[in-house]
Amino acid sequence: MTSLTEKQIQVLVCIASAIRQGGPPTRKEIAQQLGFSSANAAQQHLRALERKAMLKLRSGKSRGISITQEGWNEIKKYLPPAEEFENQPVIMDEGLPVVGRVAAGKPILAQAHIEDHYRIPAEMFTPPADYLLRVQGDSMHDCGIYDGDLLAVKAYDGVPRKGQLVVARIEDEVTVKRFFRESENVPIVQLLPENSDPCYQPITVDLRYQQLNIEGLGVGIIRSGRNKPL
Repeated sequence: MTSLTEKQIQVLVCIASAIRQGGPPTRKEIAQQLGFSSANAAQQHLRALERKAMLKLRSGKSRGISITQEGWNEIKKYLPPAEEFENQPVIMDEGLPVVGRVAAGKPILAQAHIEDHYRIPAEMFTPPADYLLRVQGDSMHDCGIYDGDLLAVKAYDGVPRKGQLVVARIEDEVTVKRFFRESENVPIVQLLPENSDPCYQPITVDLRYQQLNIEGLGVGIIRSGRNKPL
């Protein structure tokens, strides 16, 4: 059984209470509430709790704190009855950014493209997703990706395998397609739709004359409140 110090219990209760009120606290907020000398002191306790599998931390997120199921089981012993979390799911931070239409020449995660955040843990997908991209059009209809769906995307800038679902930028246009290339020595890449309608044709990119960037890999779909792997 995991043993927590009194301070670690206080930190865990602080986080759970903040989540109950709407979202995880920042390190600074934890320090202020518990009287720590600095946010760094709070961070040390968070790291200790992470090592004990009570919570997970996401780097680069000021509120990137989620309590594990083990943490929730532990915290029930210390929370007042009104704040107990029966059947409490794992709580994530502010969620994955939802990217809408991408303007020409702008990074996908530019602030202007983020239309919302979806409160779902990145770890629900394998590998963990970095953002959700709102699908435009029906070019991938036959593989179950429909207009308006949210495609879970893992940021990636390497060379995909044949057949992988990619978010590709061709010059200034962003598209979701299947990646196909005979070999790395061949300069021709095809981005393949999955729709039996003949109006959807493969996009052929000649890397000698056109710029192609792979922005990410599709790792799952959220549709009608449900999610599924790809």
